[in-house]
Amino acid sequence: MTEAQAPAASAGQAEVSAAEKQLYEDFNRLGLIPLWTEREDLMPMTPAPQATAHIWHWDDLYPVAARAGDLIPVGRGGERRAIAVSNPGLPGLPYATPTLWAAIQYLGPNEVAPAHRHSQNAFRFVLEGEGVWTVVDGDPVAMRRGDLLLTPGWQFHGHHNPHPQPMAWLDGLDIPFVSGTDTGFFEFGEDGVTDRSTPRRSRSERVWGHPGLRPLSAMAKDTPNSPLAAYRWEHTDAALTAQLEVAAEGHPSVLAEPGHAAVRFSNPTTGADALTTLRTEMHRVAAGHRTAAVRETGSSVWQVFDGSGAITLDGKRTDVVRGDIIAVPSWCEVAIEARTDLDLFRFSDAPIFERLNLARRECS
Repeated sequence: MTEAQAPAASAGQAEVSAAEKQLYEDFNRLGLIPLWTEREDLMPMTPAPQATAHIWHWDDLYPVAARAGDLIPVGRGGERRAIAVSNPGLPGLPYATPTLWAAIQYLGPNEVAPAHRHSQNAFRFVLEGEGVWTVVDGDPVAMRRGDLLLTPGWQFHGHHNPHPQPMAWLDGLDIPFVSGTDTGFFEFGEDGVTDRSTPRRSRSERVWGHPGLRPLSAMAKDTPNSPLAAYRWEHTDAALTAQLEVAAEGHPSVLAEPGHAAVRFSNPTTGADALTTLRTEMHRVAAGHRTAAVRETGSSVWQVFDGSGAITLDGKRTDVVRGDIIAVPSWCEVAIEARTDLDLFRFSDAPIFERLNLARRECS
């Protein structure tokens, strides 16, 4: 705990009195800290995050994940071969930002990651490859390039790879937020997975995966998190393509901004975010276009899904290519430019701060 320090006397002021010194000593003894010594840190004029804007390049990440695959087993205890990015501004912590966890998970041929559940919300976003099934509350869900797979909090889930090739993907969770609020629970499931079948479509997709159609059944109740376990790339790609095509035909207001198509993954029972604490989106910036510079409260993580371009973070421009992961802390100004058509996956903590009425956005 920070100790209350008596203010030093400035030029032209009298020395701090013995009584005042004693007051500050008593503050420390009683575990008290006066606001007037802390105000600038507690209530800055604008957000002053400890986390920094940072980029991890896929060309560095994947080789070390593959090496871990050769050396580190998957099994009960460690549970997952997941390698978290660690923000340089949060040294020693496996956090991308103060509220968001991002990791590369690697599963080798014929491996099984055993079932468990936790109160943290989670998703998987597949950059490349296929062949793994994640089993969520007993429902086997195929994982393929461009797919977003959900594991809402407290659902049992494990993974199995019945194929001879390894697979890696991006894990996103709200671990830091849950940890910081002391609300985390964890429970082991069975040592394997409940169902090793490999259906092309999961049960959740067969019920909930029909655009604009909601089942009229006992299952069709509003749920905080989406009951749809998989959002398939074919649908995401088609939606982004259509936005740009319709705009090119001269119809206004179908794009986030010129040359910039975007979609948000939503809960089909409520229309809200697919997960209560995490916002998930896909963006496409057409070749030669640049987005407006935006800053927001809360933080986000981006991953380049395809294409190449550059991202400017608080005035620093860096080239990015497929697979690169970008951490954007609160109130960091972000602009994206596309050299080729550029697809990016983004997740953020926006639902939390919108509910708390702390969301703020500035565009230039």
